[in-house]
Amino acid sequence: MTAPEPTDPREWLAAAFVDPAVSTLRPDYRAVLITADGLRGGPSDEHSERVLAAAEATARRALAGQPPEQLPHPAAWREAYRAFGAKPQRTRPSVEALLRRLDPDGLPRIDRITDVYNAVSIAHLLPVGGEDRDAYTGPARLVRATGDEDFDTTAGGRPVIEHPDAGEVVWRDGAGVTCRRWNWRQGIRTRITTTTTDAVFILDALAPLDDAALTAAADALTDALVTLSPDAVLHRRLLTAS
Repeated sequence: MTAPEPTDPREWLAAAFVDPAVSTLRPDYRAVLITADGLRGGPSDEHSERVLAAAEATARRALAGQPPEQLPHPAAWREAYRAFGAKPQRTRPSVEALLRRLDPDGLPRIDRITDVYNAVSIAHLLPVGGEDRDAYTGPARLVRATGDEDFDTTAGGRPVIEHPDAGEVVWRDGAGVTCRRWNWRQGIRTRITTTTTDAVFILDALAPLDDAALTAAADALTDALVTLSPDAVLHRRLLTAS
């Protein structure tokens, strides 16, 4: 008999893992996973606008007119992408892609949950992803793809199923890939929407970003989510390559 998939957030977090093949590639990799149940989703609003606008100002000060890839942590992510065969000038790490969209008009406003986690990403200069945990089949796991996994996305405005490259680093669950190229592109099945209530957030770190900076980013996201949804219940786990 197959064991039931964990649904309790603490059990779900405990079952998440980084595959040894990823650990070999980047032994300095760490992630904080945060589950948030009881969120109040919805369109962008005054609260999410304040958070994101403040983060945009912080990010512009950090960039000081230089390209994002010249900052130490985005540069480390470029190297990680090259290590598994990706070309970061074509498929950029998510934090670099967001930072490149700052000027002239700032980031697009998507929904109140997505706006908040994007704000933490650009203010703390690390990749942050958010997923609808109710759409998951089993826990999250970071692996190197075989190349036959399903990834649901869009092409030309239409839904399509793609497959990652063999050896590509991907987040996945029991049904397929949830995010390609570590943090490049999220799938449709598990994406955050205005109706999301239960979510998981993944904050990715490589050296030279230290544990204190990673914890500070996780604390900022936790505070923002609680302000957004005072009744939400949050749990977190530090996931390491070892």
